[in-house]
Amino acid sequence: MTPERVLAGLALAVPVVTVLWVSSYAKLTPAFGGMPFFYWYQILWIPVSAVFTGAAYLLLGRDEKQRKAVRGGDV
Repeated sequence: MTPERVLAGLALAVPVVTVLWVSSYAKLTPAFGGMPFFYWYQILWIPVSAVFTGAAYLLLGRDEKQRKAVRGGDV
């Protein structure tokens, strides 16, 4: 278990845990552009989740390159 894999797991867990923690956003205020907090908060997490997923992808790619280098480039 490498630090890159741990960080990738955490990066994937953050959006899941945050969106599943309903009591943190089950409210109407503050409204943004006439949209209740509940809705714009969930919509905000769409691009944020994409950033976390991209970070996890890059971390795992970096880890895979390091593993191949240690093995001597064998496939």
